[in-house]
Amino acid sequence: MNEINDRLALLRAAMTQQGIDATIVPSADAHQSEYVSDHWMVRAWISGFTGSAGTAVITQDHAGVFTDGRYFLQAETELANSDFVLQKYISREAHEEVTYLADTLPAGSTVAVDGRAFATSTLRAYEVIFKKKDITLSVDADLFSSVWTDRPPLLHKSIYEHDVTYAGIDRKEKIAQVRQAMEDAGANHHLITTLDDIGWLLNLRGSDVTFNPVFMSYVLVTPSTVQLYCDTSQVQGQLAPQLDRDGVVLAPYDQIESDLLALPKGAVIMMDPTTVNGRLSGLIACQTVERDMPTRMLKAIKNPTEQKHIRECMIQDGIALAKTFYWLEQALEIRTVSEVELSDKLAEMRSQQPHYVSESFDAIVGYKGNGAIIHYKPEASTCADIKAEGMLLVDSGGQYVNGTTDITRTFCLSEPTDQQRLHYTLVLKGMISLTKATFPVGSTGQQLDTFARMHLWDEGLNFAHGTGHGVGFFMNVHEPPQGFAPAGQRAKTRHRVGMYTSNEPGFYLEGHYGIRIENLMITQASAHDGFLEHETVTLYPLALDLIDETIMTTREKAWLNKYQHKCYSLIAPHLSKAEQEWFTQKCKPLN
Repeated sequence: MNEINDRLALLRAAMTQQGIDATIVPSADAHQSEYVSDHWMVRAWISGFTGSAGTAVITQDHAGVFTDGRYFLQAETELANSDFVLQKYISREAHEEVTYLADTLPAGSTVAVDGRAFATSTLRAYEVIFKKKDITLSVDADLFSSVWTDRPPLLHKSIYEHDVTYAGIDRKEKIAQVRQAMEDAGANHHLITTLDDIGWLLNLRGSDVTFNPVFMSYVLVTPSTVQLYCDTSQVQGQLAPQLDRDGVVLAPYDQIESDLLALPKGAVIMMDPTTVNGRLSGLIACQTVERDMPTRMLKAIKNPTEQKHIRECMIQDGIALAKTFYWLEQALEIRTVSEVELSDKLAEMRSQQPHYVSESFDAIVGYKGNGAIIHYKPEASTCADIKAEGMLLVDSGGQYVNGTTDITRTFCLSEPTDQQRLHYTLVLKGMISLTKATFPVGSTGQQLDTFARMHLWDEGLNFAHGTGHGVGFFMNVHEPPQGFAPAGQRAKTRHRVGMYTSNEPGFYLEGHYGIRIENLMITQASAHDGFLEHETVTLYPLALDLIDETIMTTREKAWLNKYQHKCYSLIAPHLSKAEQEWFTQKCKPLN
């Protein structure tokens, strides 16, 4: 950790040289991505905290990382031997990192940020808070070019077509839908900066960011063309003329700035201030119309073709999981298995399935106390060895051309205790309650989130993360806007037919074990007019030995038995004879 403190000293020297009293370093890139390329891992580089969500705040005499409950244990571990301290968010929406600085710095101070790494709406909120304390916010400071001298360059790998046989709708139709939304808003231009929205709109995929099939780009939709700003050398073969025929014009990645500056006075540009970064919005001189991106909701609602492929993809994923966990049990009879080895085996087994591209995130393989670290990532040098005893949490997923998966299962590798059975069953009851919910059209993620928590609440227990997030179709595993959560965008978004969302309540006993059960669901119309329900698409059985049947209702048992049977009928035919015999026991019904 001395290396972290050395970097901190260099940064503070650069701040002094430029007359900067504090800097805020987020985890985002110029496209407001959750997962970012190595080039944009600035917060991780300066602080040593590697979680995917968190904000570093640095002054001359203080260095802290603000993050939420999902990462408290991880942050405490990773920051332990450096000058950085953990600062726990109470509410991420309250911009507590800024209120901390506003309350700490004297009037007349200057706070610097890289305007590319912050959404326009975020910078506006910062300015309001700082202005009250006579603190200046500088959005164009360059602090890291002289400090991070070996910063990795941006990657620009090949861009490829995501065939319409999977996507279900061709890009010309998607572009037409966006232009209709522009017309409805009174705009004739539209700026899109989020990588997954660009990939969805144009039916294109890439690999510039680990786990996410996206490529570094911007899009400017005009009345007659769609300007795609990227490294044009990424577009090879027949793809360029195909894009041209569909009205997509290629331009260099950095040209977006000069083109925004050159927009004619009569232009009216539609932009989403929650996604367009502060640097780009500052270049726009023409009239703007601020709206939610139409692509965000269009993308969230999976069309019938996408839904069909998701169901097929889940069979492939279930086969890979069954083969992995069969292998694990066989291996544990004769030796230990490290958390990293199991993570690698999951990726290996998935890679043997048709249409596999990559993992959808770093697998979370948490044995015993590591399972209580909500976003734990095992490392070869520090990970635990799994034995045939105790609790194991495994959260993993895959990117396939025909879908994106994300599943969590919790196992007990020896005889469970009564407490472990109670905690697992309470989590399971919450998962089933949300699965079985029939709810009115217009219900929000906040309303539905309660279904997953109520059984834990009855026992005075809870979990410190949202219950679910939207999922992309061969796209980002975390996809806004919907989900199930007590607060934030996911809480406010109304669920609609076709939305693809995770259902993953949990419970974590620090130092002992973590429990999480996660299935993916597609929202469908209910038989009751004006109501919706969930279709579970994930296919892997639940841990029967961890269930306390005495607190399960008849309705819950009926759902579980039907689910176990479905998993067996769709997965078992693809397994070997020995695997089938083992899988038969895993898919047994409750009495």
